[in-house]
Amino acid sequence: MKTQVCIIGGGPSGLMLSHILDANGIDNVVLERQSKDYVLGRIRAGVLEHNTVQMLRDYGLGTRMDKIGKPKDGTQILWENRPEFFIDVKKWTGKQMMAYGQTYITEDLYAARERAGGAVICEAKDVALHDVESDAPHVTYEKDGQTQRVDCRFIAGCDGFHGPSRRAIPDSHRHEYLREYPFGWMGVMVEKPPLDDFIYAYHSDGMAMAAQRNPMLSRYYVQAPITDTPEDWSDDRFWETLLHRFPADVAAQIQTGPTIEKSMAPLRSFVSEPMRHGSLFLAGDAAHIVPPTGAKGLNLAFSDVYYLQRALVEFFKGGQSGLIDRYSATALRRVWSAENISWRLTKLLHVFPGEDPFEQKIRENDYDLLLTSEPAQHALAHEYIGLPFED
Repeated sequence: MKTQVCIIGGGPSGLMLSHILDANGIDNVVLERQSKDYVLGRIRAGVLEHNTVQMLRDYGLGTRMDKIGKPKDGTQILWENRPEFFIDVKKWTGKQMMAYGQTYITEDLYAARERAGGAVICEAKDVALHDVESDAPHVTYEKDGQTQRVDCRFIAGCDGFHGPSRRAIPDSHRHEYLREYPFGWMGVMVEKPPLDDFIYAYHSDGMAMAAQRNPMLSRYYVQAPITDTPEDWSDDRFWETLLHRFPADVAAQIQTGPTIEKSMAPLRSFVSEPMRHGSLFLAGDAAHIVPPTGAKGLNLAFSDVYYLQRALVEFFKGGQSGLIDRYSATALRRVWSAENISWRLTKLLHVFPGEDPFEQKIRENDYDLLLTSEPAQHALAHEYIGLPFED
């Protein structure tokens, strides 16, 4: 098989890149290790920045989002024994965010690729990248017991943190930055109506969070020791902990019940540089991970896709390589900005084991500054909504 771009990974970033390239007449193939049903069964967060919402609309993927998605003016922070604070992105930026589940986005993208006859090959096992430093790389994979080969001009690694793409860059050319947090998020899903807003709650026992998936599916999290497992948390223990960490008036609005899913998510900040090596580009979780506190993961992957599709379109349609040569540096500026805001929100809203009273006082002062300083509120809203794409 020959194509112009081989995309490894059939999640939202790989499918979005495929969709945009196809709209520009650039041939591409997507290889996905899992089955389509498995990919569509992953229920993930879906707080979309303004840029992400606009990308979906610009490429004909906004119809269902605009029908059932929930526009958001910002996010609520509740703080033990202090006034509440609202990250008011609408007030300070004039823009809104959107609550629209990642599962819906993936369904929309698969449907769009199928309508266009796009080549999305699922259950492609043992994917391997070859000759990435040349102008004629190729990818091999196993399918139905047979070894298959895709020859291409470029490879886009959209295959997540554990995929093969990043590892195809030699250690001598790859620089990785990692911060692992000494706690995780114990999360549950329950088939009950969610609260009206996304809410972070700071409590001296640890953070709690309320999120939405759809009108009858709620997602809740509590900060927990990184050594905990879902088996350590009965439903009763989880609900008792969650309700304790929310103010009484908000806790009274939460509808509890038997959980349908329970998981422990470790928190890490991770960046791999550069995001391009020869004919290989990295995008999304293959290149970076952010803690979920800032809701940046999917949005950051889509900003990579924006810069990458722009560079590939310029190369194939305009014969220019300037944007390709600048892809890594351009994408990384936004990556590090997202890492920064995600780290600061994580530090603000969580209790770190072993910290001293000085660090707690600094955290409280940071929050008090948000309550009283309009410049601080403006700056946070500007970062939270997502920085504009560079020209």
